[in-house]
Amino acid sequence: MLFQDTALIYGRYLRQTLRSRFALLFGVLMPLLYLLFFGPLLTDLPLGAAGSSWQVLVPGLLLQLGLFGASFAGFTIIIEKSQGVVERMRVTPVSRLALLLGRVLRDATLFVFQAVLLVLAALVMGLRAPLPGVLIGFAFVALLTLSLASLSYALAMKVRTPQEFGPAINAMTMPMMLLSGLMLPMTLGPRWLDVLSHFVPFRYLVDAVRDAYVGSYATAHMLYGVLVAVALTVLAVTTGTRVFRTAGA
Repeated sequence: MLFQDTALIYGRYLRQTLRSRFALLFGVLMPLLYLLFFGPLLTDLPLGAAGSSWQVLVPGLLLQLGLFGASFAGFTIIIEKSQGVVERMRVTPVSRLALLLGRVLRDATLFVFQAVLLVLAALVMGLRAPLPGVLIGFAFVALLTLSLASLSYALAMKVRTPQEFGPAINAMTMPMMLLSGLMLPMTLGPRWLDVLSHFVPFRYLVDAVRDAYVGSYATAHMLYGVLVAVALTVLAVTTGTRVFRTAGA
């Protein structure tokens, strides 16, 4: 029943997404602009990391895509609450876990698709990376989306208006972006900033994907990245499911 319910919810929201081509392509616009206008500035600069400048920048942009896209996914819940959709779902026998999983799996599908478009554009501009590393990067985008979208939906179930939701998400995502080394390796900064960044779980994912893009798979960065990504996903889905059950959604 859980599988059937999840497939039902996933199909419903995926069809909504496919009907909006604008939504499919607009999400990749900001990382693509970084790629086009920021990437060339890094060419031949000593970035203190293995690989080319593209192998440093593109992994960060992939995870930036998941970070901002998934974090704001909860806006749809707020809209559905105002339209009575959540109330109608309360009277159905659908599993509360399926109501969450169907949504976050749709989000993961969307952002991995956008990540594929971003990598294709980067290949045209000069990115060279092994295929296993690229696929590992997509897997990290999917895990990041599952975790952050789950937390975003959970928060959206607790707030009443978009005016409450938006500032809360910005307050969480901006430090994560600034301290994770998305654009440039944190080792380029002062020592205290590099040490502080290790308290941000997102940094371990960035380091792992950058290792994958240079063909280094059996590294400490990869191990820590996988452990953090899996742990964060389990914790976030568990938290989101609990909120969905107690909220009656």
